[in-house]
Amino acid sequence: MSSEVRRVPELSLNSYIEGGATAKARFVDDFFMGLKDYGFIVLKDHPIPDALLNKAYALVEELFALSTEKKMQYALKDKGFQRGYTPFGQEHAKNSKVMDLKEFWHVGRELSPGHRYSDIYPPNVWPAEVPEFQKTLSEIYRSLDKTGLVMLEALTGPLELDKNFFRERVSDGNSILRLLHYPPIPAGADPRCIRAAPHEDINLITILVSATKSGLQLKDRDGSWLPIESDPNSLIVDAGDMLARITNDVIPSTTHQVVNPEGENTARYSMPFFMHPNPDAMLSCLPSCRGAGEKYPPITAQDFLFQRLREIGLMK
Repeated sequence: MSSEVRRVPELSLNSYIEGGATAKARFVDDFFMGLKDYGFIVLKDHPIPDALLNKAYALVEELFALSTEKKMQYALKDKGFQRGYTPFGQEHAKNSKVMDLKEFWHVGRELSPGHRYSDIYPPNVWPAEVPEFQKTLSEIYRSLDKTGLVMLEALTGPLELDKNFFRERVSDGNSILRLLHYPPIPAGADPRCIRAAPHEDINLITILVSATKSGLQLKDRDGSWLPIESDPNSLIVDAGDMLARITNDVIPSTTHQVVNPEGENTARYSMPFFMHPNPDAMLSCLPSCRGAGEKYPPITAQDFLFQRLREIGLMK
């Protein structure tokens, strides 16, 4: 690594979606190398309208302004908090002894009646107190789901896969839109607690709509913490444990955290979209990544997800 300050690469998604062969090839190379080198990419020029993202954030603020009593009516503890509300102080990072300083709400995939995954995916719950929440956040979910498919397709060339490899595995996948609220740090909080302790994401890739305040940092390959700065309404993409597992760590899962605010003690909101395969998908080493041997035994996406939910305090 050079001594100069490193900055997460910024790429234009439209150069892949609408560009010619040369632009597409350059994007694919830069995206793949960026995930290998940094684990994070900032996407500009994406197809999700700013007006839609701004409206969604306004509704998220309205949601979390509800009383704890009202929000708890939408908590599905017996379902591992996979949908609806998860209260403040419930989740912790894997192997962490203290809870994160956050509360959140999960929106999942809507399934048609009788769908084969209806007995696996809990139904969404919607806050009656926030008009337009269901319509707007469902639209955000669908938009980020389509964008995630584009991102995964861009990885098929470097990984020597059929173009539809990921599409076949994430169609009807258990992807989650998490609406996060980090309130002002409460008085008397355990000094060991931060908004999100160092962790890796569980899924294939995460698409984060740039948050309302800074604080996100990635652990760089030399062990130092690198702030992730981006313009409002950019998309930040990172690699998760499932992608690291099937690529034999050719694309490593990147450790990241959200630190407490310096200066004014203000709230922070963010909207990460966790791209998951369907429950039956097998997480096994890709042939092009096998190298000297597979590091991880095959496991279904469902078993791996439940294993990790138990490790972070969302499921027993």
